[in-house]
Amino acid sequence: MESQALSLPNVPANTASATRLGSRIASMDAYRGLVMLMMMGEVLEFGRVARALPGNSFWAFLAQQQTHVEWVGCVWHDMIQPSFSFLVGVALPFSLARRTAEGQPQWQRTLHAFWRALVLILLGVFLRSIGRGQTYWTFEDTLTQIGLGYGFLYLLALRPVRVQWAALAAILVGYWLVFALYPLPGADFDWARAGVQPDWTHNLSGFAAHWNKNTNFAWAVDTWFMNLFPREHPFTHNSGGYSTLSFIPTLGTMILGLVAGGVLRSARTPVGKVRWLTVAGIVALGAGLLLDALGVCPIVKRIWTPSWVLYSGGWCLLLLAGFYALMDMGNLRFWAFPLTVIGVNSIAAYMIAHLFVEFLFKTLPLHLGRSAFEVFGAAYEPLLLGAAVLAIEWLMLWWMYRRRIFLRV
Repeated sequence: MESQALSLPNVPANTASATRLGSRIASMDAYRGLVMLMMMGEVLEFGRVARALPGNSFWAFLAQQQTHVEWVGCVWHDMIQPSFSFLVGVALPFSLARRTAEGQPQWQRTLHAFWRALVLILLGVFLRSIGRGQTYWTFEDTLTQIGLGYGFLYLLALRPVRVQWAALAAILVGYWLVFALYPLPGADFDWARAGVQPDWTHNLSGFAAHWNKNTNFAWAVDTWFMNLFPREHPFTHNSGGYSTLSFIPTLGTMILGLVAGGVLRSARTPVGKVRWLTVAGIVALGAGLLLDALGVCPIVKRIWTPSWVLYSGGWCLLLLAGFYALMDMGNLRFWAFPLTVIGVNSIAAYMIAHLFVEFLFKTLPLHLGRSAFEVFGAAYEPLLLGAAVLAIEWLMLWWMYRRRIFLRV
């Protein structure tokens, strides 16, 4: 996925790639870097520290923010995937403008977009298949979900903004409707097959029950679709409640980013851009909360409900407004250099986090000794080891950054 940023400090500007990077929006790379840092930061294992220090509210809070909510609601960690998806949309207008300026014909841009979509899908499947006996065909991975919707996003990017808004509205209303019309479990429903109990604490009641875990429309589709692929065992349910069809409302999140990217590329003043992003963010956030409060549509990240699109999209718009105000309007960029190093190489960061972490966790204690990470007591050993792993991951990305090695899809 290509990203855009205004300037990269401490990097020579005498190459063609430097010229290409020089037209980027700094706030987008910093925001993307924050998102990837949140994902990579799972190695800090706040949960293990909190369990080792029961009763400590500080570590309990950090542990809560580093896990996903069970079903309804949102914590900081839940914003990783929507932010990443949103920023794919934000970057697309800039990518298309650059390719057009380079003289690429329409057919080539279209071919590249759909090739990128296919690569993202297969890359997600590959990462999910690591350590398994055969290819693990599953489509709820972040990269796969983005890939499934990316071709549609590209086609929408070629249309006027009113068409983009209309597509977003159609996705939100249509996706809400198919869930609302899908029948609730009857007396003979096989709860064991769905992997959930009827008295599960997080089950919703009343009309909102149409969005309960593994009893909804998307789950029903997956019980057919996922079994079209070779599997070790027949698919009956996803243990986390995730579904393939979530790529449709995820496309809605990317459309919000696409519109926001158009605003950043527009002739509006910097103040006008920040104002638009802020107002749109507040409106989207409020709409999502209202739908949830009224019981019309609960905020559930795991199945990407329409209210989640609006709620998380509102936060994404507000975060982008904040980053843009600081970095592109206020020109305060020095503080974000560690984030930029990650943000300009987000695919590499994603791959490193999935491919090297286990190796680093095994080898660091082996070579340095586990006592090196217990200097503050056994309770903090996971934190210090995780910090060392995270530092090495960042240094790998910094090395790539200094040598202008950027993984693109």
